[in-house]
Amino acid sequence: MSGHSKWSQIKRKKAVLDAKRGARFTRLIREITVAARAGGGDPDGNPRLRLAIETAKSQNMPHDNIERGVKKGTGELEGVTYEEATYEGYGPGGAAIMVEVTTDNPNRTVAEIRHAFSKHGGNLGAPNSVAWMFDRRGQLCLDASTLDEDTALEAALDAGAEDVLTEDDRYIVSTDPTALHTVHERLISAGLKPEDAEIGMIPKSTVQVTGKDAEKLLKLMSALDDNDDVSKVFSNFDIDAETLATAGE
Repeated sequence: MSGHSKWSQIKRKKAVLDAKRGARFTRLIREITVAARAGGGDPDGNPRLRLAIETAKSQNMPHDNIERGVKKGTGELEGVTYEEATYEGYGPGGAAIMVEVTTDNPNRTVAEIRHAFSKHGGNLGAPNSVAWMFDRRGQLCLDASTLDEDTALEAALDAGAEDVLTEDDRYIVSTDPTALHTVHERLISAGLKPEDAEIGMIPKSTVQVTGKDAEKLLKLMSALDDNDDVSKVFSNFDIDAETLATAGE
């Protein structure tokens, strides 16, 4: 199982906590704002914005919040200007880590990211130092309790997806990055509602991390994920089930 999949399991445990809802909303609003700024405020003509709005709605974000995010992106309302950046580095045990951020203060953010790496036994690397270890893929998650695997596979392939994997109680639908929005909309049209949809960095191979290194690595991943400027974190680690089971507790 990939580091991306492992970390997604941990994040789902953490998301159960009500305290995480505010941070989740902050990231969703930033994505809406950036998408509207990049492609305009009409979701019908802006696939990235349309997906961001659908994701926000699935998280029960109030309509007024969504509308304000769009208007800030188009300039109809005053707001801060966000920049997107990706940082790369290594964590304990040699795990490669990619951190995608959306920030209004790049200098502050890179300092915080560097501090997190240093504090938890990792080191921030140069651009492209680990990116070559990952493939950029579109991913959508379907609730496995609502449909069987054959139905999910047929629907996903009909929608233009490339593959479907089973992960615990979810089906992970994999697509070409350029096809993510199209597959998402076709699945919805087919009566299936993806829980999540994103462009992710999927590791080409994994690194086994054990013992104290595994514990430190999970603390680093959590510290990065807890940063409000961080939108996504990806890694190529593989950790034993016992250590993983205690993560986030």
